[in-house]
Amino acid sequence: MARAFTPKVVTANDLLDGDVIYQTADDRWSRVLSEAELITDEAHAQLRLLDASRQAARVVGAYLADARPGPNGPEPVHFREDFRRTGPSNYAHGKQETSPQPRT
Repeated sequence: MARAFTPKVVTANDLLDGDVIYQTADDRWSRVLSEAELITDEAHAQLRLLDASRQAARVVGAYLADARPGPNGPEPVHFREDFRRTGPSNYAHGKQETSPQPRT
């Protein structure tokens, strides 16, 4: 018996700065997961991934990531995707940084 398709988002890294980005329903790339298109159809997901893979001048490493609907948009299912959306765990470089720290 075939496994049921789980909802997905298309994610990649921005080619120029390496930041995690997500494909939106209106063909933009966003750094905010909640703005991503939540894809519930397997064929549509493959088409969206193919479209993202053709954007080699903008993105690198596009793939489909499992997601679930949340109150504000898609939410990650796996720890890896939750970690990717918040950035590195060191505060001097991660998205968690709230104020710039002087470099010594």
